[in-house]
Amino acid sequence: MARTLTRDCPKQIGKKVIVEGWVQTKRDHGKISFIDLYDRTGTVQVVGVGDVMSSLKPQFVVRIEGVVQARPSSMVNDKIQTGTVEVKAEKIKILAKAEELPFDLNMQTLDLELPTLLDFRGLTLRHPKIRAIFKVQEAIIDEFRMSLKRKEFTEFQSPVIIPQGAEGGSEMFEVKYFGHKAFLAQSPQFYKQIMVGVFERVFTVNKTLRAEPSVTTRHLTEVTTLDAEFGFIEDWQELMDVVDDVIKDIFKRVETDCQQELKLLDATIPKTSAKIPRIKLREAQEIIYKRTKRDSRKEPDLAPEDEREICKWANEEHKSDLVFITHYPTSKRPFYSYADPNDPDYTLSFDLIGRGTEWLTGGQRISDLDLLTKRAKEREVDIKKSALYLQAFQFGMPPEGGFSFGSERITMHILGLKNVREASLFPRDMERVDIRFSAQKDK
Repeated sequence: MARTLTRDCPKQIGKKVIVEGWVQTKRDHGKISFIDLYDRTGTVQVVGVGDVMSSLKPQFVVRIEGVVQARPSSMVNDKIQTGTVEVKAEKIKILAKAEELPFDLNMQTLDLELPTLLDFRGLTLRHPKIRAIFKVQEAIIDEFRMSLKRKEFTEFQSPVIIPQGAEGGSEMFEVKYFGHKAFLAQSPQFYKQIMVGVFERVFTVNKTLRAEPSVTTRHLTEVTTLDAEFGFIEDWQELMDVVDDVIKDIFKRVETDCQQELKLLDATIPKTSAKIPRIKLREAQEIIYKRTKRDSRKEPDLAPEDEREICKWANEEHKSDLVFITHYPTSKRPFYSYADPNDPDYTLSFDLIGRGTEWLTGGQRISDLDLLTKRAKEREVDIKKSALYLQAFQFGMPPEGGFSFGSERITMHILGLKNVREASLFPRDMERVDIRFSAQKDK
């Protein structure tokens, strides 16, 4: 007999089935026991008697043969997909036992401190609410791909080992490479620009690594970035138009495909206006000053409290949880950033701020070889190590630009998580590579 997935049990009333999965909870009522059995599709209640049933414990892996029967109307559970039925167990086989759990995995909210949540990651990921986070993240990344493919973008894979960095502002991880010095990629920037000369419109889903010594609720050492780049732009604002479309496609996909997960996590999709508002950095800082009297009008970027404040403004004035901030200082953006011809001290670049945090950065790039080389030299970028990158411009590059999302940040702020580490399956930071470094010292 073939296995029946739990989601299909309501279609099998009166029929014998085999279900397989993990024991989520067990409740004993005298000689009768109930378990909630879960698999990749959901959960179903199993009822049975006997020593085998009573010996089951949470996270045991089992195969159960039995008959699907309708629950009494007073026992229907409308909170789960299979709540109208249960499986009356006839045969039970334990496929794998589980040790005693270090904490209650079945509590409604997994109320654990973050270190504990991550120390037992292989176990805590099984909790319904934690699994839900990564079902949402899957939809985010998949829809990023699908949205751009509908716009005729081509996906490529960018290398992780590189000769030098694309950005001067972030520390990099140096690696030994067959007697030479190389680095782990902090960005696929050079490669996606090269690929514009091949496919015109490209994107990549990549791991990027930054050796920045920061331990905050919004920073990770290793992140999954969603990068896109495209050529033949008539106006740099086309870049924001594409971002506007893509992020709204992502929201629509999550809202459609992840209704159960959003409900389970008590999360709401961010509000967006017909067109996400766009304002210059200095305009944003002036607004913040008028609203708070906090004067950051000469700063080259928005501080975290400024990002939160400008999002409040966007919500109040434009009914949007997101806002584009444009025109960051030329001196503070990477050498390939394109300066505004009408105001060369500022770049035609932008950040997308959502629910109080930066989600994305992007902008138009310099496509002229001579100017690009000049800017690289001014920033002390090694021209020899950049030969492959510059080669793409040597043989003709159209006006182009692009952007990069942080998938963990999007997940974090759609779901209202407190720490970006909760939105990373296996987070890397200064304090952890799977195991806590401090825990190693204690031993």
